[in-house]
Amino acid sequence: MILLVIGLILLGVFAVRFHRDRRRLGHGVYLLLGGTFTGAWVIGSGAERDLPVVLARLLVLLSPVLVLVLAGLLMANSVQMVRQEGLRVSNLLPFGLGVVLVVPFIVLATAILTQDRWLVVALASLTMAVGYIGFLFAAFLLYSLCYGWLPYRSGMDAIVVHGSGLVDGGVPPLLAARLDRAIEVFRAEVAAGRTPLLVASGGRGSDEMDSEASAMAGYLVDHGVPADRVLREDRSTTTEENLSFTRQLLGERGPTARMVLVTSNFHILRTAILARRLNLDAEVTGAKTAFYYLPSAFLREFAAIVVAYKWMNVVTAIALVSLPPLALVATRGLPTH
Repeated sequence: MILLVIGLILLGVFAVRFHRDRRRLGHGVYLLLGGTFTGAWVIGSGAERDLPVVLARLLVLLSPVLVLVLAGLLMANSVQMVRQEGLRVSNLLPFGLGVVLVVPFIVLATAILTQDRWLVVALASLTMAVGYIGFLFAAFLLYSLCYGWLPYRSGMDAIVVHGSGLVDGGVPPLLAARLDRAIEVFRAEVAAGRTPLLVASGGRGSDEMDSEASAMAGYLVDHGVPADRVLREDRSTTTEENLSFTRQLLGERGPTARMVLVTSNFHILRTAILARRLNLDAEVTGAKTAFYYLPSAFLREFAAIVVAYKWMNVVTAIALVSLPPLALVATRGLPTH
């Protein structure tokens, strides 16, 4: 019963926070913890009393296999990304994570073979760090998916499309998907009797002849959006600049109450968090992305979130990593008689 109470409290906190503002990363933590505690109570309250024990044993036996399988899949995805898009640091992220997942098993095997107590401690510290990052990633991924399933609230004054880079001066598939999604939203608003502005947001790269906003605006007009409803924000190079410059651009045309930000489905949560930090009255909707691209893309988004909250994560990780060696020192200092 205690598990159920804790789970319901955590889910209640999630519900209250979500109702106030759904653009917060912490929602994922409460949702994951609440679901975990509630799920554990449901399993433990089943008719088969030995079921939790059986599941625990299966988890102990299968978890190493599942982790190794996950590591292999991440490495394979990285190889596929390199083949599809070339050798880039971002495309190597899944491979690096796969290596990180394998390292604890290597340390464990070495500790067993050498029977070195400090290697066991090192494994425990490494497990604590990996576990913390893994928990954060699970919370981030869970809430990213949940947020992506939520419909945006209609009644928008502006629809803002975030750029993602041009290829040979043209609109690549990833950016085209965002623009197509923005056109869907625009047509839905027009059908409801509204005529929002549509903002193409993206500056000019060092290797580009024209700004991304101009190419995006051309795509929108070619696909039926009236030219007088399309604005160009052509100075930004990052998502935060997209939002800041767009606010300035729309502010020059008068007060704008609400906007919907259109980006790729893997990018929606970080975009929503940035919009909240900039105090924008904005919702986010996502365009579909090729499946092979998602693992690397979600990892990049998660890395950016970790960096954005770096000091909190650094302090927490240091505290967790320090626990096993401190415990060993304390144990060795106790009298044995």
